[in-house]
Amino acid sequence: MSIAGEARTPSRLDRGLKAAGDWLMRNHATVRRLQWGVVLVYVVLIALPAFVSLPPRQAHIWTSLTLFAQFAFWGLWWPFVLVSMALVGRLWCGLLCPEGALSEFASDRGRGFALPRWLTWGGWPFVAFALTTIYGQMVSVYQYPGPALVILGGSTGAAILVGYLYGRSKRVWCRYLCPVTGVFGLLSKLAPLHFRVDQKAWSEWEKPADHNMPTVNCAPLVPIRTMKGASDCHMCGRCSGFRGAVSLSRRSPAHEIVHVAGIIPKPWETALIVFGLMGIAAGAFHWTSSDAYIAVKQALAEFLVAHDWIWPLEPHLPWWMLTNYPELNDSLSPLDGAVLVGYIVATSLLIGTVSCLCLAAAASSLGPFKARRFHHFAQTLIPIAGCGVFLGLSALTVTMLRAEGLALDFVGFLRAALLAGAFFWSAWLAWQVAGLYAHTRLRRVVATLAAAGAAGVGAASWALLFWPI
Repeated sequence: MSIAGEARTPSRLDRGLKAAGDWLMRNHATVRRLQWGVVLVYVVLIALPAFVSLPPRQAHIWTSLTLFAQFAFWGLWWPFVLVSMALVGRLWCGLLCPEGALSEFASDRGRGFALPRWLTWGGWPFVAFALTTIYGQMVSVYQYPGPALVILGGSTGAAILVGYLYGRSKRVWCRYLCPVTGVFGLLSKLAPLHFRVDQKAWSEWEKPADHNMPTVNCAPLVPIRTMKGASDCHMCGRCSGFRGAVSLSRRSPAHEIVHVAGIIPKPWETALIVFGLMGIAAGAFHWTSSDAYIAVKQALAEFLVAHDWIWPLEPHLPWWMLTNYPELNDSLSPLDGAVLVGYIVATSLLIGTVSCLCLAAAASSLGPFKARRFHHFAQTLIPIAGCGVFLGLSALTVTMLRAEGLALDFVGFLRAALLAGAFFWSAWLAWQVAGLYAHTRLRRVVATLAAAGAAGVGAASWALLFWPI
């Protein structure tokens, strides 16, 4: 595969990709109509089920709007949006995302205020991911339409408000505040497609004789001239052919992580990988089947009963604060909620800390410890981190399909294969990164093994979910 900036004769595939990018540039109106179609589907899936009765236990996906929407949105939509990031970059964001389309629509007609410093803080993607994930577990967002409407509808409303207030025809929400922008940005680093910027062609481009300089509106606020990776690019194609230097191209899936991600250390991305995707996400899927969660809750309950403090043991909070559906025998008490949050946070701290120690060992084995190497090695964990989240989300897909009578006997093997493949992919990336810093083969091997230890922590955490000891 081509490496960004490498001179070669374009193949038929290269020409086809360039043509596809140029088509997106010329047909932005068609893309807009497609986006509004997705907005309509999105509204139907998250809004209508919240205003109908909950389905009876004997209901099926094809007989209940609520179950159909649950399966379509959480069972198909979200898991495979994640997969698309690793396959074609953030094409979803640029061409299909309803929040992005609505936010940009509002920005077209909004106040156009300058971006305040607090809004551009680099920690928002991690904080937003953590809060929405934990809150989603507290209210059972995957199981009930009301919480889905609160979380997703609230996010969409915030996207529209931010679009109305800030920027002009920009996607400020998508760039800085969207709860999944950090996740999407990380996974898109693995994509074999990107919009490549030819620095030489850019510099040699000649201004038209009539002085009418071409312009391009990069909605996600990416500095196109200096763009080297795909993590911020929404793949909308508006810049394709700009100054004769931008084109949709192929690349090695390892290129961005190995050769771009280490240029500027990004601590918040490291936090999102090891404490977010590998920690919080694992805890969010683990707690319902955890013996530790049950043991801690029982011990605290006995303590509260012994001291005549009964209030935390009764499920009396509303459903939008804590799961409370007594008619379905599904309710959480304040004690349940507190232990749930504590379990997820503790899981995140445990997995994240052990992973960081492994990464620190990898960075230190190559010489005096440097933060840049540490954060670069953290990027190699993206495959195992992303794979774990996909497996967690797709577990709902499997559960719903099995409830419909499908055996799906191959799922266990497929999960094992995906985890193994993601682990070895992360280990191979660590080998490539270590090769940039190692002066001897022995140091390279030691660094790779240490970084692979962090990937092993991630693989083991998800393996315990599907094959508990």
